[in-house]
Amino acid sequence: MKTLVLGASLKPHRYSNLAISKLAASGEEVVAIGLRKGMVAGITIDTDKIDYQDVETVTLYLNPKRQVAYYDYIISLKPRRVIFNPGTENPEFYKMLQENGIISEVACTLVLLSTNQYQTEKS
Repeated sequence: MKTLVLGASLKPHRYSNLAISKLAASGEEVVAIGLRKGMVAGITIDTDKIDYQDVETVTLYLNPKRQVAYYDYIISLKPRRVIFNPGTENPEFYKMLQENGIISEVACTLVLLSTNQYQTEKS
């Protein structure tokens, strides 16, 4: 199972960049989509909506307005959960996810990782 970081940044000071590094360092399988192609911690950042298989978690680093373009895409991946990091909270999307049997978790991926609360199927 893997984690999709959506809103990935090549800038080292961005939280999405730190999340990619920490997820990879903790042994999680990570894929990422951002505005610019590149690499972070050995993980390729794609710019297209790729039909990834076995995505268990989507962790969002997009503000609610930018999320709209990804609603159908995220639901189509059929993740177990979507983590809404600080600044990404979106009640409209929570409802859509719930209707599709997907858990909405308002949390910080970095905090979950640092407190050993980021569980995936393999954990």
